Amino acid sequence: MENLVARIRAFNHFYNEVIGALHRDMVNTPYSLTEVRVLCELNLRDRMETGELRRLLELDSGYLSRMLGRFETDGLVIRERSPADARRQIVALTEAGRIAFTNVDERSAAQVRDLLEGLTEEERERLAASMATVREILSRNRSAAPYVIRPPRTGDLGWVVQRHGVLYSQEYGWGLCFEARVARLVADYAEKYDPRREASWIAEIDGDRVGCVFCVRRDDETAQLRLLLVEPSARGMGIGRRLIEECLRFAGKTGYRRIMLYTRDVLTDARRIYRTAGFERVEEHTMGGVVEETWIMDL
Repeated sequence: MENLVARIRAFNHFYNEVIGALHRDMVNTPYSLTEVRVLCELNLRDRMETGELRRLLELDSGYLSRMLGRFETDGLVIRERSPADARRQIVALTEAGRIAFTNVDERSAAQVRDLLEGLTEEERERLAASMATVREILSRNRSAAPYVIRPPRTGDLGWVVQRHGVLYSQEYGWGLCFEARVARLVADYAEKYDPRREASWIAEIDGDRVGCVFCVRRDDETAQLRLLLVEPSARGMGIGRRLIEECLRFAGKTGYRRIMLYTRDVLTDARRIYRTAGFERVEEHTMGGVVEETWIMDL
């Protein structure tokens, strides 16, 4: 064991020397390494709750608030109250903020390219595989992993149907009839999609899909939230809340006056998120031993 400890410490010293060389060039930018990390996370997402950003990067709340204040003064970010909870604050990069991050990011990428320049293709592949192995072994869980909320791409809609079928079968025993219903909903969305009034989002971690949600037209004044799902491995990270916030923001911006959803009483985690977001249960009925519920929220 002591021999292994010594080898890991030696590698850590070597690693810090290499990374230190990469980071030293940051002194020629207006931003500290921590500020670059914040810009990076904001660049990955359209909008982000400040509390989530603080937890993700493990920053002191006062320090982060002062940093975002400076960014706002410099025109790099905008801050506003969350539409789901006025006690929470949402932050997003401005176009100037994205340009500032891009400049720093390009400089960092150039340094890494220089580092890899002297390696053969085989050595580069070995290096990448070794780093992936270290990360996999030493990652205790995914709770601190950054996630991305993005629009759907080719293959995502099939994944939505497949994961709904598998997860709800495993967790609640809902079978092929439920999966077929999801397949019809997704097919209708794809065939009748109106980008002016409808949208959907996929959550992913390290390139793996971990969640989804859809916002569709119910009528001219009412949007409908559909097909919210978060993988078990990604629950507890706030992804469900973020997906709902995307729906609320889109529905409000698009001109809907209210948003509604259907759910079932056994989906306790989802119901809790809906209630926290501001939805109210207005109707319920039992069908085939299942309690179906209707929830509504004014925008």
